[in-house]
Amino acid sequence: MKQCEQGQTAFNLLLLLSTVLCIVDSEKRPNIVFVVADDYGFHDIGYHNSEIKTPNLDKLAAQGVKLENYYVQPICSPTRSQLMTGRYQIHTGLQHNIIWPSQPYGMPLQFPTVANFLKDQGYSTHAVGKWHLGFYKKEYTPLNRGFDTFYGYWEGGEDYYTYYNCDTYHNRTIDKYLGITQSHSHKEILSGKHGDEVKWCGYDLRDMDKPVTTMNGTYSTHLYTEKAKDIINQAKVSEKPFFLYLAYQAVHSPMEVPPEYVKPYSFIKDAYRRTYAGMTSCMDEGVGNVTQALKDAGLWDNTILIFSTDNGGEILAGGNNWPLRGYKHTLWEGGVRGIGFVTGPLVKQPGKVNEGLMHVSDWFPTIADMVGAQINSSLQLDGKSQWPMINFGKESPRGEILHNIDILEPLVGKKLYEDTFDTRVRAAIRIGNYKLLTGNPGDGKWYPPPHLEKHNVQHSNVTAASDKNVWLFNVSEDPSEVIDLSNILVGQVRSMLERLQYYNSTAVPPQYPDSDPNCDPKLHGGFWGQWLD
Repeated sequence: MKQCEQGQTAFNLLLLLSTVLCIVDSEKRPNIVFVVADDYGFHDIGYHNSEIKTPNLDKLAAQGVKLENYYVQPICSPTRSQLMTGRYQIHTGLQHNIIWPSQPYGMPLQFPTVANFLKDQGYSTHAVGKWHLGFYKKEYTPLNRGFDTFYGYWEGGEDYYTYYNCDTYHNRTIDKYLGITQSHSHKEILSGKHGDEVKWCGYDLRDMDKPVTTMNGTYSTHLYTEKAKDIINQAKVSEKPFFLYLAYQAVHSPMEVPPEYVKPYSFIKDAYRRTYAGMTSCMDEGVGNVTQALKDAGLWDNTILIFSTDNGGEILAGGNNWPLRGYKHTLWEGGVRGIGFVTGPLVKQPGKVNEGLMHVSDWFPTIADMVGAQINSSLQLDGKSQWPMINFGKESPRGEILHNIDILEPLVGKKLYEDTFDTRVRAAIRIGNYKLLTGNPGDGKWYPPPHLEKHNVQHSNVTAASDKNVWLFNVSEDPSEVIDLSNILVGQVRSMLERLQYYNSTAVPPQYPDSDPNCDPKLHGGFWGQWLD
């Protein structure tokens, strides 16, 4: 009898253990792979009827949830800061322009990143590719912002093969004189040089925090894909879930890609557009290879893959946002409405096209929700979790998006009202179906893909007075921002100006320090890198 009881007890323990193991396995936290494309235009993905072929991205998006009312920032550093911190740029001081390599500032240290958060949850965290959130002190670099490993470059852009880049002196007055503000110079975009005299030049490729000198001649999209695959292969033998932030250099200028990727696009006559198409195909192949590596490692079934652009396409460097108005740097839809999707076997709504309102600052709390972790309310994030919307088809928790308020941009025109937000200031906000823009939103033309230029493009000749500083659109019905309602719906204008006034009252002063000559790579072994202790 005793033997039988002991046997039953052992059986019960075994049953309990198997039940516990089953629960643990069923609640295993997912791996998160977050892919960011640089300067990737709204028109430039296959499922947006592009002439550029993106079979891997199309397939992944079709197997997941396409985010078709998703917003980013119009330039690099602000988008990446909001993704990382879950905070509007008016709350981090990054309202104005990008972080240039020669400027001594970065994403504020008091704000934890999504990588910090996931690391605290037991995740291994890895960053590959572009950082662009500051490096003048080591505290601002990826290994000190929550990442266990880093392979890539710290500044914002460089040659795809040599990893070489130049910068010159920046301050607010000089940048405005040279046109290097939100409205950029053609020269700056295409050459990476920001004035007639280039001051500082150096290399920028790092493994962890050490300069890499052996990859000259290796195309960066290939390099970063291989590094991502290495991380995946290492993760398959680890008990920890992982977060991989894969921020490709592609498809940012300069216009460079191995020739074999351009050959299928000989029908595109515009040289920049043709090269850009090849760059996009190479990136698409890279994402496909990363996905295959996850499958080969047996990790795909427990991985959620997120794909996002960082801003609208740069029309001077081959990108396109048709039929949206404007492009990178501008607050028009072409600058801020982005490509985005979430995919993987864990996503419960495969094939869904989601029109819910979402902003790049939402990724922090959304990822926390994905992994089943609670965010301390004391963080006071501006982002909202969109996981119930993405995974279960719930309504978006968002009713509005602050696109930006930039008090350092030159004022335009005259104040419309004395008792509310100053309409001379560059700003934009989305509330419900309506979008309000003030000040100077940037180039407001519509740019069709080059192969459509000879076609009759309606509304392409819509112009505005040089001192006009208020526009209102119903972007749900008019996503191309053709019909300005600001003179018709005056009450709506005033209501949205009041909301801008509120946000402005919560803003911190913008950071944009003068360049520091001590940044000179010649003083640091020829590499861009930390120059202050």
